[in-house]
Amino acid sequence: MDRIAVLVVDDEESVRTFLSELLGSSGYQVRCASSGSQALEMLSGGSFDAVLLDVVMPEMSGLEVLRRYRSTGGTAPVIVLSALSGADDAVRALKMGASDYLAKPFGNDELQDVLARALGTRVPERQATAPAPRVVLTPAEAAAEARVLISTSPSMRRARALVERIADTDVPVLLLGESGTGKEVIAREIHARSQRHGRPFIKVNCAALPGELLESELFGHERGAFTGATAEKPGKFELADQGTIFLDEIGEMAIRLQAKLLQVLQDEEFFRVGGKKSVRVDSRVVVATNRDLEKEIALGNFREDLYYRLNVVAIRLPPLRERREDVVPLTDHFLKKYGKGFMTNVSELPSEVLHAFTDYEWPGNVRELENMVRRLCVLKDPTLVLDEIHAGGRTPASAPSLPTSFGGGDEFIPPPSRHMDESARVFAAPPVSHAAVSNSGVQVLEMPSRGVMMTPAPVAEASPFNAVTPQRYANPFDAPQPPPPPPPAGELSLKDIGKRAAMLAEREAILAMLQRTAWNKRRAAGKLRISYKALLYKIKECGIIDPRASAEF
Repeated sequence: MDRIAVLVVDDEESVRTFLSELLGSSGYQVRCASSGSQALEMLSGGSFDAVLLDVVMPEMSGLEVLRRYRSTGGTAPVIVLSALSGADDAVRALKMGASDYLAKPFGNDELQDVLARALGTRVPERQATAPAPRVVLTPAEAAAEARVLISTSPSMRRARALVERIADTDVPVLLLGESGTGKEVIAREIHARSQRHGRPFIKVNCAALPGELLESELFGHERGAFTGATAEKPGKFELADQGTIFLDEIGEMAIRLQAKLLQVLQDEEFFRVGGKKSVRVDSRVVVATNRDLEKEIALGNFREDLYYRLNVVAIRLPPLRERREDVVPLTDHFLKKYGKGFMTNVSELPSEVLHAFTDYEWPGNVRELENMVRRLCVLKDPTLVLDEIHAGGRTPASAPSLPTSFGGGDEFIPPPSRHMDESARVFAAPPVSHAAVSNSGVQVLEMPSRGVMMTPAPVAEASPFNAVTPQRYANPFDAPQPPPPPPPAGELSLKDIGKRAAMLAEREAILAMLQRTAWNKRRAAGKLRISYKALLYKIKECGIIDPRASAEF
């Protein structure tokens, strides 16, 4: 049997390398294209069984590549790779003839599943002889999964006791609580302790996709249901048959889909998109939300009958600030989890850090604590985390605050920005806080106008952490930036002035974060909470120049 040929089209080298290694190890023959024009050339001159196509690419977008390929008679299944923010692009791609889509980021199992659907009965040789990827939990794995829920607080003990009582039943479960409190962990524990533990556990994030795609994702579609539906596709409910389906962020689901979900819960059957025959399933439904559903019902955003159908058993998970006794055990757990890869001979954190952790409010709950411990393990310097905690939560957890003092304890006051020319100062926005949001939706962080690349002093060999004392930081990337383009000549409207001020504020925030991350654009994008490609676009739009490309040190 010939190896199945897959063409990977993506402008990011890291993505191409990752997919090549992943698919190559699964038995596929993989070739890569770094641009749309190269992809079309390879498709015209070669034979491929499937195409993985990124939507957002420079020069020629993935949608244009798809249009040209289909217009020339290309018939190979095309799987669109779309970021969550580009869900509308995925809808357009399906209407233009794409076979399926994958929302970035995706896992190995998701990739294998979508390729299997696109290729039908064909599978790579290596995959045919190797066991299929496991999507179930063995009893040992179930026990390990249960141990992830680490808690000594009375409220969490009551929650666990309720999980044990209802795990073997098939009633729907509604998990309530703030983001980061561990709702998915509870959902997986319910599955692991149930009689369905040997069956699939399928998770669907209802906030990740628009209504059109979410309906197809949940219930599947028939061939010909819409333009681009070249083959039937089973939905997540079918894949979770005899197992458990976890619907996260259920409060984000559109009203129309809520009615269809209610039908599934009542009748245990549904119709695929474009289908004429009903499909029966036996899936245990667990849902989660951080919204107040009773308020959503009053606002008309959530169906009251669906709420009562889901609210058979409700488990409310308290925020971490209400169970401070769990902070130290959770810290020890995450230290063991992440310390293996970054540190040696470290069993506990300095007392100053533990005291700060215990007193902190943890607005991001357990997820924030986990990320904080991971950061400590990577940086091996508690001062960076302590500065953030002592700031009282004024800086988002994803962006550690800069030191507020240097050596002698004098307060550090950032100098006026040298990035703006006089014309820019006229239209500059007033100082903003970390909670401000620009016109374009980019969160503007509270930070000095000139960022600092933090280079900690060498760590003493006797301890993996420096002493908890202020340090000085070098800034080799603090290079002058040219001013942004001046505003157009003539009179400016209030709208133009607002756009100019927003752009300048974004420019200052992005530049400061780039300098703080040593111009690591991926890290900066993550800390600014925008996509990597959106950051690249903003850098170009704001006229920011990477000093590594023009300066010598």
